[in-house]
Formats: sequence, C-alpha cells, structure tokens
Amino acid sequence: MNFEFFIAKRIIGSKAYKSSISAPIIKIGIAAITIGIVVMMIAIATGVGLQQKIRDKVVAFNGHVTISNYDSNNSQESGKPISINQEFYPEFKMVEGVKHVQAVATKFGVIRTETDFEGAYLKGVGADYNWDYFKEFLVEGRLPDYTAKRNEEVLISEYLANRLNFKVGDNFQMVFGKDDPEKLPNIITYQVVGLFNSGFQDLDATYLIGDLRHLQRINRWSSEDIGSFEVFIDDYTKLEEKGIEIYHNTPSTFNTETITARYFSIFEWIKIFDKNIIGIIGIMILIAGINMITALLVLILERTQMIGILKALGSNNWSIRKLFIYNASYLILLGLLWGNIIGLGLLFAQKYFKLFALDPSVYYVTEAPVYINFGYILALNIGTLVLCLLMLLIPSYIITKISPVKAIRFN
Repeated sequence: MNFEFFIAKRIIGSKAYKSSISAPIIKIGIAAITIGIVVMMIAIATGVGLQQKIRDKVVAFNGHVTISNYDSNNSQESGKPISINQEFYPEFKMVEGVKHVQAVATKFGVIRTETDFEGAYLKGVGADYNWDYFKEFLVEGRLPDYTAKRNEEVLISEYLANRLNFKVGDNFQMVFGKDDPEKLPNIITYQVVGLFNSGFQDLDATYLIGDLRHLQRINRWSSEDIGSFEVFIDDYTKLEEKGIEIYHNTPSTFNTETITARYFSIFEWIKIFDKNIIGIIGIMILIAGINMITALLVLILERTQMIGILKALGSNNWSIRKLFIYNASYLILLGLLWGNIIGLGLLFAQKYFKLFALDPSVYYVTEAPVYINFGYILALNIGTLVLCLLMLLIPSYIITKISPVKAIRFN
C-alpha cells in the first residue's frame, strides 16, 4: 500500500481528527466546495437552458435559415413571391445537415371583433409545415390541418386570445388591405381551433398560423407562388457554416438570412450568459480553493510534531506533502459528493416541478429552464478537483521549511 495514502487514511479515520481544533475549519472548507459546485451547476444548467429555450422559440417561428427574394421590404410581410419549384425543395440534398424545408408566406391584417381590434401577421403554411415545435407550445385545442382542401382553421396565441376574449371554437373576421387603397379590403372569417403559448411574448403578439392558400388567393398568386422558404438544420452549432452553404446553393436572385442575423439583438443578449457562467465558475473555484488552502494550513499547523517525527524517520518533503494533499483530496471529494447530491436534486426539482418562475416579458420564458447533461457535470467535478489540488501545491510547500528538531519540540 502507498505509505502516504495509508497515513492519510488513518488520520482521516481517527476520532481525534474529527474532534480536533481544525474540525470547524475543515467543515467550512467542505461547505465551500459544496456550495461552489451547487452554484456552478445551477449557473451552467440555467444559463445554457435559457439559451436553448429562447433559441428554440425563435427558430419555431422562423426556421434556422430563411430563403426569400431580394427586395426593399423591411417588414415581416412577404413581398415579391418566389416559385415553389426549386431544386432545393422539398429536400435540400446539396447541403448536408438540412433536415427540413417548408414553404410559407406572411401578410399583415387586422383582427376585428364587435368591440375590439388587433393588428397581427397571418403566417400562411401548407401541408409541408413542421408542427413539432408548436406541439410543445399548444395549451388548448388542436393543431390545424392543411393537408386537405383549403380551410379557415387558425392557431392563435393565448396572448392574443386573452386580449380579444377568444376561446377555442370561436369565429372572427380578419381584414387584409390591398396595395391599391381605392379597392375594398379582403375579409376572411376564421375559426380558432387551438391556442399556443411559446412564452415569447413578442412573437406570440405578432403571429397567428393559417392556411397558405388564403394568402395566395388574396395576393393573386398562383398555387406555386410563396413568400419564402424556412430551412431547419440538424446542428445549431454549425448555423453560420450551413448558412453560407445554403446561400451558395440557391439561385443568385435569392437572399438567405440566418436566424442570428435576423434577431441579432436577442442572440447577442443570450451570448452574455456565457461570460456570466465563466465568471461564476471562476469566482466559485477561487473561493473554494482559498477555503481549502486555509484548511490545509490549519492541518499542517496542527500536525507539526508529526511532520517533525516523519522527517526524523527519513521521510522526504515531497512524501509528507503528498500525505497532506491526500488528506485535502478527501475533503474536496466529500464536498463534491454533497454538492452533486444537492445540485442535481435542485435541478431535477426545477425541471419536473417548475419551482422558480420568470417574467416572460424580460426572459422570454415562464419558468427557469434547466439543461442537464452529465458530460458537463463530470467535467465540472474533475476541473474543480484538479484546480483545487493545484492551488494546494503552493501552501504545502511550507512543509519543506519545517525543521525536524523544532517541529518535535513544537507545542
């Protein structure tokens, strides 16, 4: 058996060790490690979770990359139409990693009731529309069906429904203006078949989902004319790379725009979370390391006579330093154990019971989302252990300055 490990194990297991003067300092050191790992786990889980949730909500309404005509129209409304008959539709085989392409169009209209009105964009979608995101957002009713003949079913946000006193099954009129102000507007009566709540109030207040064929008729487009294509990719981390590839594999008359460019301010804001996470991790490891340095110095001071005896018996400085580092490693591992138990308990409680709510007008989500991945948890534990041990090498150097004669006589 390793000599240093054997001595360290005996010290840790002794009753005198647990009731020594250094016991309160040791408990504080363990508590610092525990609190540090809990705070770091929560910072990463909520920071990354919030980034992913906000990103997924924006992607749900726009796709990862939008393909449209070049025009000077800066609004959300579709301008000059493009033909649906493209080489990249319905499958974008030229670019690897594209999982879905869908045709859409948008048009501004005014929702009119007997007592109120509200402006919003009708997003026209067809049979190719990917409803996976909206299945998660659906709070009441069902999703519309646009696979058969043209119909008046719409999916409206809970936010708009509350403002206009709509419920599932209600009918309402939506007025669409024409380019020529002298011509009468188009009025369509829609039926609410479902309510959704993405938690992203800006988007919930902007869009309702309807049949693309209505917009084709209103705009006097053919059945093959659409407003734009929305492209979804497999790996978000390759968004910029795939955006460039998609641009090079579409006609020169088309413009492509990634979701990060379209909603630049939102994605710049969520990037700040990365800096916050790094800052929190750095501070927590520093605090935990300082507490462990204090605990180690107290342990060395308390065992000065033992150090002198070991030196007198022939132990070298590095051997004695290893003994105390083994001792400190036990304390760090104990702190990590409790930190993981408490941290994971809190994260799973938030994930399944939604204990902590957030203001959606500020954070775009109704509760604090958590991202739990055992890869980053393992990396966090190993990183904390290694960095704390490296920090302990410096104070353990004090052992080399202890004289055996003076140490044995130390009281």
